[in-house]
Amino acid sequence: MNLFSVGFRTLFYKESLRFWKVATQTVAAPIVTAMLYLLIFGHVLDGRVEMLENVSYTAFLIPGLVMMSVLQNAFANSSSSLIQSKLTGNLVFILLPPLSHAEILSAYVLAAVLRGVVVGAGVFIITAWFAHLSFVAPLWIILFAFLGAAILGTMGVIAGIWAEKFDQLAAFQNFLIMPATFLAGVFYSIQKLPPFWLAVSHFNPFFYMIDGFRYGFFGKSDVSPWISLAIVSVFFAVLAAIAVNMLKRGYKLRH
Repeated sequence: MNLFSVGFRTLFYKESLRFWKVATQTVAAPIVTAMLYLLIFGHVLDGRVEMLENVSYTAFLIPGLVMMSVLQNAFANSSSSLIQSKLTGNLVFILLPPLSHAEILSAYVLAAVLRGVVVGAGVFIITAWFAHLSFVAPLWIILFAFLGAAILGTMGVIAGIWAEKFDQLAAFQNFLIMPATFLAGVFYSIQKLPPFWLAVSHFNPFFYMIDGFRYGFFGKSDVSPWISLAIVSVFFAVLAAIAVNMLKRGYKLRH
């Protein structure tokens, strides 16, 4: 795989330009949504609950909202692009050029990472005014933001290949991505859950993305960031292998 090939750079540029051309919808709208979450939950619960010792609820909430925005928008970027290309019939122009399957996947995923990080940075800039945040381990913040966006970008590729219409893609997002994200500790610490749901949460890979990301701000987490990193890395490797295999087989791509 040559990440500097003309084909890879062109596809990455095309996917990046695609979301930037409609930035009001793809960037501004998610930032406004996250802001509303903060205003509602922060106003109602700040001072009434404490998820981490000596950390206000608003401060606790902000990293969760940032990471939630990163994940959801990374998924939306690659999945919507692929399903749209399939339905309009222009996917053939992606498959015909001499691009390896790894280059195709990388271009889609890196563009998804770019959108996720841009939206996440926007959410952070807007919400950081409402609470004092520390940066105990900034490298963990960058690492988990990148890996989380890459994972959801890869899941978006898988969903875009699998889905044959927008309804199926919406079902994938509404019944898998959204619940897994909301139940991953965005709004709460899983240590506050009953034993059964605490155990269930440990099988949710989204939890480790958010928990590791939050550790970078406060130096506190529900599990060790090294454990989170290992689980997230393995999850990404498995998803990437599945996506490359689907591209190689031409699954639902060649009729």
